[in-house]
Amino acid sequence: MTAGALFDEAAGGYDEARRLVPGLDTLYAALLQSIPFGVDEQIKVLDLGAGTGLLSAEISTRFPRARVTLIDLSVEMLRVARRRFAGEPHRFEFRVMDFARKDLPEGYDLVVSALSIHHLTDGDKRETFEKVYGALVPGGLFVNLDQVLGASPEEEARYEEWWLRRVREAGASEEELAGAFRRMRADRNATLADQLRWLEEAGFEGVECAHGDHRFAVYGGRKGIASSYNGKERHG
Repeated sequence: MTAGALFDEAAGGYDEARRLVPGLDTLYAALLQSIPFGVDEQIKVLDLGAGTGLLSAEISTRFPRARVTLIDLSVEMLRVARRRFAGEPHRFEFRVMDFARKDLPEGYDLVVSALSIHHLTDGDKRETFEKVYGALVPGGLFVNLDQVLGASPEEEARYEEWWLRRVREAGASEEELAGAFRRMRADRNATLADQLRWLEEAGFEGVECAHGDHRFAVYGGRKGIASSYNGKERHG
């Protein structure tokens, strides 16, 4: 089954599966805190692998004048997202596409992603980081909330044990765990150190991890102000 089909299948109950990401609210808070724009700024945001729009909802609430483009390869996930934002159609755009295979739209102040890029191969991750850099205006920011691979087999084993213990403590059912294990077949995790290096190689400045908790991390970087961008200027 393809990744798109896996997530089409999961779309209906995806929001209720938040317990499968231990500390998700803390991770979202760390991502929001790493965004330096003022809450009243008219920023343009791109959400990669947006799914049902959980992260876009957090962003759009924090920045009420933001306009958000949601990209996902799952038609069903974006169908749920469209319903979520039906009350403000002028603020949200939805694109069904595989961002690892297609060029990204350009001119964004902020590119975010949550729990999506880890599905890509290492080569596709690196290429995606390069495309994200091109999608940003000078001074724009990329922040990724994602899974990471342990730096050693021993650390990876500790991550796996920690995750299973935490989600069971949170009340995840055996059915939910079975669904998670099916989706995890599409995982292609890479270490945090590798991904930070790839961001720097793509041209990002100020690359850092804002928050880490075992399997999960919030990290990213900024496109330099001096970067040329086809003559386009920053929004706001």
